[in-house]
Amino acid sequence: MKETAAVGGVPPSEGALIAALKRGEDKAFETLVRQHGDYLYRVALRVTRSENEAGEAVQEAFISAFRGIGGFEARSTLKTWLHRLVVNSALTRLRSIERRSEVPIDELVPGIEDVREEPEWDFVESVEVAVERDSVRAAVTQAMDRLPDRYRTLLTLRDVEGFSTHEVAQLLGETEGNVKVRLHRARAALKTLLEPLYRQEAL
Repeated sequence: MKETAAVGGVPPSEGALIAALKRGEDKAFETLVRQHGDYLYRVALRVTRSENEAGEAVQEAFISAFRGIGGFEARSTLKTWLHRLVVNSALTRLRSIERRSEVPIDELVPGIEDVREEPEWDFVESVEVAVERDSVRAAVTQAMDRLPDRYRTLLTLRDVEGFSTHEVAQLLGETEGNVKVRLHRARAALKTLLEPLYRQEAL
């Protein structure tokens, strides 16, 4: 692969890859898939909770990258750009499939609709840290899966994937106010579901 200077603020090696991608070199796209495929699949799986849908979302993200690389200005890294592409693809697939019947969040956690303020998380680290901890990862994932999809997706985007509230609102096509209200309820519900686990760990 022909070397070139750095593009924008990315390292020279990534600048070379971007330049090769824009030239349409097959090996460059093979490198792109090899470097980022596994990571993108994990992201898509967290959003869709389906191996098949996650695989399709990753494929669609790479197709979008192939088609859009000419307009990529390297204002972010390739990983960040691909992350947004795969999240968009995963959300699109999530909306297009018929979701399971869900228990309303206020039935799952009585009183949750009355939440107005951010819940206290003194007993637990952030959701992002919790899902990386072997001892509680499965429990956190299972608890998130008990939430209605629109709440689970919101937690995944905001607290696991690290999008800002503004970015989440854009991705979901909602107002920031609605996102904040549902995020508060989702965090409160998750806290309630996880409290027994952390009380047990504290013993």
